[in-house]
Amino acid sequence: MEGMQAYGAGKAGGAFDPVTFFQQPQTILRIVSWVFSIVIFGCIANEGYINRPNEVEEFCIFNRNQNACNYGVFMGSMAFLCCLAFLALDVYFPQISSVKDRKKAVLADVGLSAFWSFMWFVGFCFLANQWQVSNHDDNPLREGGDAARAAITFSFFSIFTWAGQSFLGYQRNTRTPARMQPEALTPPSGGRTWRAPLEVGGGPANSEGAFDGSGGYQRQDY
Repeated sequence: MEGMQAYGAGKAGGAFDPVTFFQQPQTILRIVSWVFSIVIFGCIANEGYINRPNEVEEFCIFNRNQNACNYGVFMGSMAFLCCLAFLALDVYFPQISSVKDRKKAVLADVGLSAFWSFMWFVGFCFLANQWQVSNHDDNPLREGGDAARAAITFSFFSIFTWAGQSFLGYQRNTRTPARMQPEALTPPSGGRTWRAPLEVGGGPANSEGAFDGSGGYQRQDY
């Protein structure tokens, strides 16, 4: 099976090629998602809290809703870590020799990427709504407006980068040849395999030869 690939990677133990790795669409989307998460986290953490000139306590720029800022910071930080984990898995993936383990990794990639795409959709709707209903009197100096809009914009872009990762993972699963699937490599009937009859005396075994003497057995006359 020269040149055969199981779930987007060749035989285990091959040398790591960084140029090929960084040219893969899946790697590019992971890096882009990683950058987006940094932008969202940085915008909200640095400029997402403001106060009026006569106030000391700072409030969230999104309609003074602390939950909106907490959601954006949490999602940005967790997406940052998740992207790093997926990149590490992609580097290690060609070293996985078990086809079953490769399938589990690909299915986890598909499921988690789809989950993050949905969570960013929720985050985009949440932040956009809170920004729309914000009272401009709470921010007379118009501080942090660009950062808030950037967080909303990159939350929207993150929906598609994570959805793209899920789609590419799904393609890795469906493009794997049927004979390379774990189900095809598992012996039927609980691991039992059919064996051909043993040959006796250099010739093929047959049911009649076991009784007529040609197979090494003597006929018994009664």
